[in-house]
Amino acid sequence: MASTKIIVKSNGSLKIEGDFEMVDIDGNVYGLGGRERISICRCGLSQNKPFCDGSHKGHFEHEAKAFDLPPKENVI
Repeated sequence: MASTKIIVKSNGSLKIEGDFEMVDIDGNVYGLGGRERISICRCGLSQNKPFCDGSHKGHFEHEAKAFDLPPKENVI
C-alpha cells in the first residue's frame, strides 16, 4: 500500500492523505501545521488556493470515476 493516497472527489477537491510534503514551484515548503490530510482546490474558486475552502459547492461539476491511461509512449 502506498504511503500517500490522492482521492479525486466528485464535484470537489483532491484529498491527499498520508506521508507527503507539498512545495511550490520554487521548492519552498508549505507549512501544513502537522496535518496528514489536506484538500487541494481543483475548481479555481478557493480564496485559499492551493487549498480547498469549499467555494466549489454548487459551482463545479465533475463525476470522479477511475480509468486507465493509455501506455506511455517511449521517446527515443
